[in-house]
Amino acid sequence: QVQLVESGGGLVQPGGSLRLSCAASGSIFSINTMGWYRQAPGKQRELVAVTTSGGITTYADSVKGRSTISRDNAKNTVYLQMNSLKPGDTAVYYCNAVIKMSFSNPFRTFWGQGTQVTVSS
Repeated sequence: QVQLVESGGGLVQPGGSLRLSCAASGSIFSINTMGWYRQAPGKQRELVAVTTSGGITTYADSVKGRSTISRDNAKNTVYLQMNSLKPGDTAVYYCNAVIKMSFSNPFRTFWGQGTQVTVSS
């Protein structure tokens, strides 16, 4: 199986910064995209940022210019650096990865357990 383990969430004041990390482990043959989604109370889960294995990145308009997604392919790890955080960024942040577990298997989508980010004074 495959596990995605997130870390780095917490409580931060408005204007502050956080760095989220997500490490994929287990039966991994190849990883396509890795990224971050978030879900605030009463709202649907939404894309925050995603990166391909080749380094192409996509950001939600709401975080563009304030966040940077990066990836260490050797460590199967994706990072999300978030700056100038706002109360509206408060949500549970989920790591997402599209992974092929063996040569003969198709790509499958995996999710982490989520990490809480709270932006409040």
